[in-house]
Amino acid sequence: MIALFRRDLRLALSGGGGAMTGVIFFLAVVATIPFGVGPDLNLLSRIGPAILWIGALLSALLTLDRLFQADREDGTLDLLITGPTPLPLVVLAKCAALWVASGLPLVLAAPVLGLFLALEPPAIGAVMLTLLVGTPAIICIGAVGASVAVALPRGGLLVSVLVLPLAIPVLIFGVSATYGAVNEPDPFLPPFLILTALTLVFGALGPIAAGAALKAGAD
Repeated sequence: MIALFRRDLRLALSGGGGAMTGVIFFLAVVATIPFGVGPDLNLLSRIGPAILWIGALLSALLTLDRLFQADREDGTLDLLITGPTPLPLVVLAKCAALWVASGLPLVLAAPVLGLFLALEPPAIGAVMLTLLVGTPAIICIGAVGASVAVALPRGGLLVSVLVLPLAIPVLIFGVSATYGAVNEPDPFLPPFLILTALTLVFGALGPIAAGAALKAGAD
């Protein structure tokens, strides 16, 4: 698992796409919002956490199609399926590498992009914390969609269509926890704990389901 994690992380970072593609798209989404809603700083700060979460979700979807596609094209996926390492652990290692290469940069870019939306420091901290906890769930959900669509010639769009409905609960509780941290009447801990639970559940079930889909596709 460690060797596979290092290999995938090295390929993602050396390929020039993984981290920067998501961050650039994240920046594009956030930077265009003020032009659409106007220069009202109060409005921007009020909807800013939701905008950052939506931008992070859409940016994460861009990277999911490369989770298994490159390995399938060069034959590595067949070796991984028939190898001694259980497929759920293989998927978990690849998800971890993808999150470090593309998900973690989104978390680190959130404070800078929050300045575009006039967010206060507590709101920026809450967005970073919820993204740090919630983005691994999106990657694990995406692994299931990527494993289903890996055999299709143009499965990138299908991955987004399959993953987006399943990722909506993560988005809802991530935004709810963020607003609860900055708005006194709203609770922070309940939605944050639900978000954490979603990450743990999808982190456990996602690799198992993706491994089963990969094996079924190989058969």
